[in-house]
Amino acid sequence: MPKRALISVSDKTGVEEFAKRLMAAGYEIISTGGTLKVISDAGLDVIAVDDVTGFPECFSGRVKTMHPKIMGGVLYRRGDAEHEAQAKDLEITSIDMVVVNLYPFEETVAKGITGDDLIEQIDIGGPTLLRSAAKNNNHVTVVCDIADYERVISEIESNGDTSQELRSELATKVFLRTAAYDTAITTALSEGKNRGLILTNGTALRYGENPHQTGTYCDLYGTDRAWKVIQEEKQMSYLNILDADGAWNLVCEYSEPTAACIKHANPSGVASHSDISEAFQRCYDADRLSAFGVIVALNTPCPAEVIQKIIDQKIFAEVIIAPGYEPEALELLKKRPKLRAIEMSCPEGKDRMTARSMLGGILIQEQDTKVITKDDLTVVTDAKPTENQIEDLLFTWLVVKHAKSNAIVFAKDKITTGIGCGQTSRVDSTIIAARRAGDRAKGSVMASDAFFPFADSIETAAKNGIVAIIQPGGSIRDEEVIAKANELGIVMVTTGVRAFKH
Repeated sequence: MPKRALISVSDKTGVEEFAKRLMAAGYEIISTGGTLKVISDAGLDVIAVDDVTGFPECFSGRVKTMHPKIMGGVLYRRGDAEHEAQAKDLEITSIDMVVVNLYPFEETVAKGITGDDLIEQIDIGGPTLLRSAAKNNNHVTVVCDIADYERVISEIESNGDTSQELRSELATKVFLRTAAYDTAITTALSEGKNRGLILTNGTALRYGENPHQTGTYCDLYGTDRAWKVIQEEKQMSYLNILDADGAWNLVCEYSEPTAACIKHANPSGVASHSDISEAFQRCYDADRLSAFGVIVALNTPCPAEVIQKIIDQKIFAEVIIAPGYEPEALELLKKRPKLRAIEMSCPEGKDRMTARSMLGGILIQEQDTKVITKDDLTVVTDAKPTENQIEDLLFTWLVVKHAKSNAIVFAKDKITTGIGCGQTSRVDSTIIAARRAGDRAKGSVMASDAFFPFADSIETAAKNGIVAIIQPGGSIRDEEVIAKANELGIVMVTTGVRAFKH
């Protein structure tokens, strides 16, 4: 008896050619609905599922393949005497291949479709068939991805059948696909209250946070990896990726060319300039002491000048990340083979999520993509900011969003002059920022990621020459803080938005 393949696909790309080659290899084809029509229109003889089951599709196509003649044909164990006897008694013929891709539920969600129209895109028979065939992969080949058509048919044409190795691999892929599919349904129907993450393609890293810890990077299933390694003589570590992510999220906040140096997930220097190589030099000069073993991020393609500056100044940079590299920059990178280079485009959209493992579970939140503009600022002091001060205040606000709380950032002319972060006291962060800035603090503006609980930070800022402050506001001592700013002649504006980062 010839082998039989059940084909029922939502995405019909390439299905006619695949079915044609299967039939040429001696397979009978069983199919349903639209797939049956596509294959039949290609001039191939196809057996309708109805003819196998003796039972029509019903309930608007909700029930097609869930019948003992189909499920039994997929699931019974070949070579098992009891199963073989039952299959014979029940007149169930084996189905040796299941080719199914699922209703496009994720795509339907992305289009904003809800209600009954969305519910109808929840595939029931498809996942059941796939899981059944995957379970019985010792005997059945299962295909859930059109990208696997060529591998499967080539192996059949060469060897007469698929190998156990391939069947096992395809079965694993099925369970990953159905898990992700159910996760997408759960997320959509709960309106995001129950959100799941399916990870795949685990890549071993050089080590974790410390050399005695292992580390792995996993992709989010269903999402193409956003970054590409251009140069990696030395393998990436856990901290390299963590810091690169922090640097990248920071520079992508800016619309003008911006460079950042990041150390231990905190910025050591950030600068904006029309020339990206000058922006890089300024951000490095902002705190050369901290920029040792640093991550460099650029939000425009990397020119050769930046790599040359790294070489000439003997800057110890671990990773550079940019949306592209000029050919001359790629050539120069070869002179610093241990400098890992990553290519990545700034993300689009404002519904990005972050996830962190905590207390045996996962914390998930939206990324802080809140944009603060000049129109969002409230001037709360008698002194008003100049246009240049407003530009610097908004520049500094974007930096403070990406420094660990409590965070204070000084800046002047779109260059950070001092950064204090990760402290348990806001005034301590102000003191650290002032110490790093030194004389450059004079004439700088200052950003605070949260309100001031006391006026002590304002006094420290004034002693070091700060001329304007941006902060969320909302403290029970706001009046006291604003009064101190007025007394010391400092401009203060509030955003009404907190920018904590832990």
